[in-house]
This record gives sequence, C-alpha cells and structure tokens, in this order.
Amino acid sequence: MCLRRCHTQCPCKYRDDDVVLSSPMQRHCCINQSRLNCCRAPKADLKTALVERNDFSSGTSSRSTKLIHGGVRYLQKAIMQLDYEQYMMVKEALHERSNLLEIAPHLSAPLPIMLPVYKWWQLPYYWAGIKMYDLVAGVQCLKSSYVLSKTKALEHFPMLKKDKLVGAIVYYDGQHNDARMNLAIALTSARYGAAIANYTEVVHLLKSKDPQSGQEKVCGARCRDVITGQEFDVKAKCVINATGPFTDSLRKMDNQETKNICQPSAGVHIVIPGYYSPDNMGLLDPATSDGRIIFFLPWEKMTIAGTTDSPTSVTAHPIPGEDDINFILREIRNYLSPDVEVRRGDVLAAWSGIRPLVTDPNSKDTQSICRNHIVSISDSGLVTIAGGKWTTYRSMAEETLDAAVKAHSLTAEPCKSVGLMLEGAKGWTPTLYIRLVQDYGLENEVAQHLVATYGGKAFDVAKMAQVTGQRWPIVGKRLVSEFPYIEGEVLYAMKEYACTAIDVIARRTRLGFLNVQAADEALPRIVQIMGKELGWSEEKKTAELEAARKFLYLEMGYRSRSEQLTKTSEINLDNQEVARYKKRFHKFDKESKGFITTVDVQQVLESINVHIDENALHEILNEVDLNKNGQVEIDEFMQLMSAVKKGQVSDSRLAILMKTAEETLNTRGPVTVDRSGGGF
Repeated sequence: MCLRRCHTQCPCKYRDDDVVLSSPMQRHCCINQSRLNCCRAPKADLKTALVERNDFSSGTSSRSTKLIHGGVRYLQKAIMQLDYEQYMMVKEALHERSNLLEIAPHLSAPLPIMLPVYKWWQLPYYWAGIKMYDLVAGVQCLKSSYVLSKTKALEHFPMLKKDKLVGAIVYYDGQHNDARMNLAIALTSARYGAAIANYTEVVHLLKSKDPQSGQEKVCGARCRDVITGQEFDVKAKCVINATGPFTDSLRKMDNQETKNICQPSAGVHIVIPGYYSPDNMGLLDPATSDGRIIFFLPWEKMTIAGTTDSPTSVTAHPIPGEDDINFILREIRNYLSPDVEVRRGDVLAAWSGIRPLVTDPNSKDTQSICRNHIVSISDSGLVTIAGGKWTTYRSMAEETLDAAVKAHSLTAEPCKSVGLMLEGAKGWTPTLYIRLVQDYGLENEVAQHLVATYGGKAFDVAKMAQVTGQRWPIVGKRLVSEFPYIEGEVLYAMKEYACTAIDVIARRTRLGFLNVQAADEALPRIVQIMGKELGWSEEKKTAELEAARKFLYLEMGYRSRSEQLTKTSEINLDNQEVARYKKRFHKFDKESKGFITTVDVQQVLESINVHIDENALHEILNEVDLNKNGQVEIDEFMQLMSAVKKGQVSDSRLAILMKTAEETLNTRGPVTVDRSGGGF
C-alpha cells in the first residue's frame, strides 16, 4: 500500500486524517514523477521516492539482535590495536544510539547487559574496557556500568552457572523492536512528503546521455508492481542504491563489468521461553568456543540468543540451519546453571539474517572487509550506500545524501533528522496504557503492548478493537491466548501497508518471530480478516495461507522444530520407560489396535470430564502423526516420548495430555464408604 499527503482531487481515495492509503492498483501513482506535484507536503528542496521489492523491513532489518549499540568489541579492538577508525566508529554509534532512544521512546529502551566473569584476572580487564565504553559515550552514557559480586550476580541472574563464578560487570545498551522501528521511519518520511511503496521492484535503471560530456547517466528506474505486475517509470535526478545484501545486483544493473563488493554473512538467532533469562537483564558471552560473541537477551517476554557469523549466498529467503541452532544452544549451556536443562525442543522460533559486509571499491586493498559503511558513486552517477549497522542508519543516510547532493549539484538544506521524532513518539508516555485500559476496557497486557508498539497511535488501534461480549476485557479479541496481539491490529496493519498475511505475522506484529506454532494457529483468522477487508477470493485466501505457512516452515524455523521427531527413528528408552509408556498408550488404545485416533482420546477425556474441541484435538494428534494417516501409532508415540526425554521436543500437547489423563485415572479408586456408616 502507499501512504502520503495529497490534495483531495488525488486519485488515491482512502483518507485517514492527512494520510492517504491507495489500493494496490494505485500504488504506482504515488511514486510516479507526474504525480508528485499533487502532494501538498511542506515545500522542500528535495523530492524523494522509495521503492521496496518486498515489504518494508522484510530483509535483515527485521532479523537483527534487536540491539541499539555502540559496539563493545569494536572498542576493545580500537584500544588493543590503536585503531582510530574503529574508535570513531564506536563514538559515532554511541551518539546515534542516544538519538534513536530519544526519537522513538515507545519502540526502544535502555537494557542492562551482564558480562559474567569466571577468572579473577578478567575482572579488572573487563571493567576497564566497559568503563572506557561509558567514557566514550560521555554525556550520552545511558547509565553508568557497575561491578557485581558473585552473590549479587546470581540474585540478578539466577539462571547463571555458579561454579567458578567470580563476579560480573553490568553495562547498558539500547534495545528496540527492529521491524516496527523500520516501519516508523517509513511512516515518518511519508508524513513529511516522501512517496514510498512496498512490493515495488526495480526492473532496470533508466539512462540518458549527458549533453555536455556525452556520457550515459542514470536518470531513474523502470519499476514493477509485484502484486499487479504493472510496470512504470520513475524519473529522478539521482538514484541511490540502498539495498543491503543485494547491493551488487543493482550495481550490475548500472554496469555489468563492475566487481562485487558485498561479502554476505549469515547471522542466526533463536527464540526460547522467557524463563531462560530475567525480565530485564541480558547476558553477553565475549568468548565462545570459536571466538564469536553470543548475546542472550530478554525480548517481548521471550529470550533471544544469537548470533552466528558464517559466509552465505545472497537470497531473499534465508533459512536458519540446524548446525547454527545447535551451536547457540551449546554456548548457552556453558553459561547457565545445570539446573536449567537447555533443550532443543524449547526453540520456539529461529531465523537467519544476512549481514551486508562490504569491501571498499575505492580502497587499494580490496580484499579487506570494511568495518563501517561505504558510500560510492559510479561513473554514471549511481550512488551506493553499503555496509554499516542498524544503530547508525541515520548518520549513514545523512552521509549518503550529502554525497548525492554534491555529486549531482542538487539544492538542499542542512540535515534536520537529529532529534526528529518518529511516528508514534508524539503523545507517548510510560503510563499511556492506563488511559487505554480506562477508556476502552482493554486488558493491561494488551494495552501495554499497544502503547509499546504504536506509541501515541495506540488509540487508533483501540478504536478498531472488537467488543468481546465478556465482562472483561470489554474490547480486544486476542489472535492467540498467550500473546497480547489482537484482531484490531490486523485491520490497522492494512493501514500500515500490510499486503499479505506474512506482513502481519512477521513485521506488523512479531508473532512469527516469537512462536511459530502460535503464529500458525493465528493465520486462519488473520487471512479471514484480511480477505474480508481486501475482497480476496477463496483461491487467494488459500494461497495466502499456504505462503504464510511456508514462510514459517522455512524462514522461521518451523521445519527444524518439526524435524526433531522425524530426523531419527532411534528410540532411546530403557525397559522400564518402554513398559510405562506402553501402559499409558493402552489406556487410550483399549481395543489394542496398535494406534489411537481422536475418537479414542475423546472417550478417555470425557470419562474424566475433560472436553476439548474436535478440531483442536485433531491438531494435537497431527503434530505427532508422522506418516499423516490420521492416527498415532504406538511406534510414533514411543518416538515422541524418546524425543521428549532427549529434549528434542518440549511442550508436546499430546504427551502432556496423555500423562495428565493417566494420572487422573490412576488416582480414581473405589468410592470410600467410611463416613456413611459402612454403606448403610
């Protein structure tokens, strides 16, 4: 969808205050040069159009570690190697960290991160490095770092391994909701007059001959609406290539002979339950078994662990590998108490993001990877910005525009983006959620989530929330019971450019990143809501559902999760366990068929006065039904219990349901008659 401020006669018909939403068929009009003149945005020197091949933040921007940081490890290298370039990179990042926390307070906040110390000599070494980090930040230091004794460290982080622990150092960095931050930047730019469009790809660059030099110059791009297939031209005095891992693809559109500068690296993260970490304390492992750094951070009431760093090929759909997932789990085990069993089955979601590491094309040593970002301008005038990191996005943009203005002799005022509040920041306060509870009858958790996601725009979402029909909450039907996302957010997502169900589960909400099974359960309702609003046919609804499930299966780690049952046929149970589980199975398989169906399970549950919806029961059995024949055979059940024992599978609904039913049946004995006088 497209968003901008327009005159009333603009063909974009769907208005929301000063915001206009166009249908997909009209998406091209807002970025077409001939339509830009109808915008009534404040008069500015530069007119900007942005096209994104997929959805906003669908790439690496939504798959980061969620940190806004200066880079502790870079400062360490700067000091150890007396590298002034790295020092200035850290200083710049710390300045941008402060600015980002200020302009989007609803989406970001300081986060304390613990650095556990297991050797006495490391304590003063790490303390000096962290204090230098505070010193470089200067007045923009979030909070002063401090040292904790062993006892205090365990109080703050009880899951930490006690053996040989000397103490810990706590320092502060920022944390944010990366996909929502990216969208807030896009929305803000649109409100200031930019024309932006997602699902619009560049087919090829337009060129014209310079009348003075006779050399071909880039003068725009041929674009294609991915949804409708419609193509159109966008003319421009300057074209900027800001495509992350796809930097070289666009550079080759300009010149096929140009050499690649991008060296993509895959970073995998996993999400595990929130009980693995305290609510407001992260953990940093500075020296893993292979030298990489691992973060262990609370996020959205879950825990993120990552990241890996390995060479990869450029793809729009990176898939997390099982080796990377297991590497992260192994490193976690090294730092957590033996009381905390780190199970493979506890991985609720996993994703891979591609870092666009680059070599500087202007450098003599083209083999060395640039530590920061680079801005280059081709002979035809194509401006490329590559490399960098999330935290420094604003300074990267400023440097890129300065270079573009100079190279193309454009007229522009000085940059004014420092301190410019992003969408939702206006009107936000830490207690704003209370007004939502009082005015609309939302649950506390839902209200807090809405304010932390939409800021001052949370009231617009609340207005779309449906009445529940219950005494409490009055409005706000949840998509899934354990997460605060509500159906009204799906409606609002379409006002924020959401065109597909994937946009909703991955970026407008973060459900797909937090729990793939929960996201899968919410999908039918999401597709139903979007289909009604957008007029989808039944075929379109089915296609959307299949595409979203494929996304969860491949890109969000659902395949890796489900394969824990199927990747090995070995059943690792001793004789007593086999006997116990066979006995449990036969309480449901009363006819000794060798398999159980939903009917068998339903009969047992009814005998203990437990009632489960038939569709829900079918889903529960389907998780374990490996050959998908509509029944769970005893071998499949044994394989499930073996996987549960090894920690490959956790929270199996069938395993817990059958165990609970068996325990209930076993506790039911003959009714005592002692108090009735012997049964008189």
